[in-house]
Amino acid sequence: MSIADWDRDNCAVGNTLAVIGERWTLLVLREAFLGVRRFEQIQRNTGMARNILSDRLNTLVANGILRREPYQERPVRDEYRLTEKGLDLYPVLVTVMTWGMRHAMDDAAPTMLLQHKSCGSTRLPELACPDCGETVGARDMRALPGPGATLRASA
Repeated sequence: MSIADWDRDNCAVGNTLAVIGERWTLLVLREAFLGVRRFEQIQRNTGMARNILSDRLNTLVANGILRREPYQERPVRDEYRLTEKGLDLYPVLVTVMTWGMRHAMDDAAPTMLLQHKSCGSTRLPELACPDCGETVGARDMRALPGPGATLRASA
């Protein structure tokens, strides 16, 4: 089966983008990974309109990426915390940040560094093969049909 013959209807990339593939959603996730949990703080840090932020938070909660936790009873107010499913998005945000530092910023110094807590390194993490540990990029990998791959109807 050739890659051109694979059905793309049930694609992990497409399904993921349906949930997080919007600019404002990625900025909400950025704030969550930086430890910002309250609506007002997220709004201040992103400049997002209240209705858009509310919609993005509701989507992330409905998809199990964030969870609401009450922090005040009168009036009732919630904060938003990453779930395990949300924490699994960390490599996505780091990769977006790495790409942005290389290709979407002027020559200014980085505005944020990531520090590995256990060793103190401030290098950006890299994608590596889980078997051999070698750093990998797009030219080092190839797509193969998985057990769930089906042929396109037109193939």
